[in-house]
Amino acid sequence: MLLKSVVIKKKNLTTVNESCTLEEALAILEDSGYRCVPILDESGKIFRGNIYKMHIYRHKANGGDMTLPVTYLLKNATKFIFLNTSFFKVFFTIKELPYIAVLDENNYFYGILTHSTLLNILAQSWNVQRGSYVLTIATTGKQGDLAAMTKIIAKHSSIASCITLDIGEDEFIRRTLITLPAETTEETCAVIVENLERKNLKVVEIEDLQANVE
Repeated sequence: MLLKSVVIKKKNLTTVNESCTLEEALAILEDSGYRCVPILDESGKIFRGNIYKMHIYRHKANGGDMTLPVTYLLKNATKFIFLNTSFFKVFFTIKELPYIAVLDENNYFYGILTHSTLLNILAQSWNVQRGSYVLTIATTGKQGDLAAMTKIIAKHSSIASCITLDIGEDEFIRRTLITLPAETTEETCAVIVENLERKNLKVVEIEDLQANVE
């Protein structure tokens, strides 16, 4: 995953210096409109963690000292990735965070990858704009299942994208979502589904991506 093309760089971000007080940090957050911003060290190179508006307000509401350093309420100090971090690690590290800090090869703060950007990347991989139908195929996950699916589909159509979403504990433990290209007709889709199910590759859902497009 090439993060450089999707990371918001430090120069374009609102950040807080570690020497700021909670009162000063709150003013910065209010002015920026963000609910959370990175805390950097005095040099502006080292990521210290994040400061959340809600935590400052909670502290203030409880009569807390607002002259304390912003690091008093520092969060997510260990939540960061690197420019060369794999997509899977990025996905599982960001989780509920609004963004994840990104460090360069020198461990210096480079910028942030937002949650919304990551979702957009996933949406692009789904190929909604260039797809027609998404087939959700449930299998037991045995060796050769994916090869069997693609072989059957390739006889009638190309594949716009392919994503495996989950592994569960029910009868079908793996679900593969295959997006057919935009030019695929309803008739071709029906033939593909019929041939897949003939080989015991259960198509549990067919989604028409263009159904709600005006």
